[in-house]
Amino acid sequence: MGKIVIDVPDGRHTFPYLSPAVRAGDFIWVSGNAALLPRSGDSDVVELAKGGIEAETQQTIENIKATLEAAGATLLDVVKVNTFLRDVDLHFAAYNRVYESYFADNPPARTTVEAKILGNILIEMECLAYRPVQGG
Repeated sequence: MGKIVIDVPDGRHTFPYLSPAVRAGDFIWVSGNAALLPRSGDSDVVELAKGGIEAETQQTIENIKATLEAAGATLLDVVKVNTFLRDVDLHFAAYNRVYESYFADNPPARTTVEAKILGNILIEMECLAYRPVQGG
């Protein structure tokens, strides 16, 4: 099995310059996600979740969850998360509360750093999941 690009056909935004996720064997690499709301209808309007770091963290993880589901995996399969926060000192505690609600038991390895993120986005997350290929 070679590299397989995973598409997310449920109204999530796609961009021609990146793959939402790539599966190579039993591993799935999910590209960086932000709190972009799913499109409604045929709209190409990109909207960011409103409500600060908590709302952005929740939507970001929901976007990752949808991407993993399109690849045949779940959040339980995530083995590594990299999180980029616009202001780690200001946002870490609130981000972490939301994060813990998704990864309460046996959480994945994680790195969280401060980074300059595009526009007014407060958080970006990427992850690596391990889900053996069925019948492979």
